[in-house]
Amino acid sequence: MHKQQDKQAAIVTCFSGHDPSGGAGIQADINAIHAHHAHACTVITALTVQDTQDVQQLIPIEVNLFQTMAITLLDDISVNAFKTGLLADADIAHSVAHIVKQHPNIPLVVDPVLASGAGSSLSNEALINAFREQLFPLATIATPNLPEAQQLSGESHPDRCAEKILGMGCQYLLLTGAHASTKQVINTLYSKKGKTEFQVERLAGEFHGSGCTLASSLAANLANKHDINTAVSNALEYTWQTLKHAQTIGKGQLIPHRGFAHD
Repeated sequence: MHKQQDKQAAIVTCFSGHDPSGGAGIQADINAIHAHHAHACTVITALTVQDTQDVQQLIPIEVNLFQTMAITLLDDISVNAFKTGLLADADIAHSVAHIVKQHPNIPLVVDPVLASGAGSSLSNEALINAFREQLFPLATIATPNLPEAQQLSGESHPDRCAEKILGMGCQYLLLTGAHASTKQVINTLYSKKGKTEFQVERLAGEFHGSGCTLASSLAANLANKHDINTAVSNALEYTWQTLKHAQTIGKGQLIPHRGFAHD
């Protein structure tokens, strides 16, 4: 008798950079998505020279190679959600937008990575414009921190940032609050209908890959067919737990422990 095949896991396709430390980027995506019992397919956008302290060099993948990898993958596999991370340059961003347009009605989570955790710039004006003009109009939800939202919107107040980015086409905006000076971390989900706040305890320390973890968790929740409020709530709780259990593996920032539930 043949063993009954397990139910197929939901599939998330990630367009992200490679981080040799495993703290952020593709490896963070894979670990977070796996923790939600989903399967990660990955198309690398860039190679990096980095450690837990900072990014020293960013090398974008040649755009024709990137596009060939993505199209080959998606011709074979049906995807349940897309997630973008570090895109490295405007050419890659335009290619991602072109690819996503071929798969309408699939949720897209856009994590607009513009700088390293230590503050080194990973973007330029052409890439920022690609987010504004190409990716946000396709996004189910974007997940910037406050400095990223300010840079993308040209506004300073969080509510004005959200209004401006939603006006670019995003259905939802999750503005993370770790950079604010509030006692609790206040993460805010915005839509055209209003906003919902999610408060979590502020943890001590600096973390490498928290944004990647959140966006990937959110993509996995959407791939698993959760509604947006449940997906956001689940992703924020999961990410907070990975930070609470974070590990020191190098001389710099702490690394989220994305497999904490299996300890």
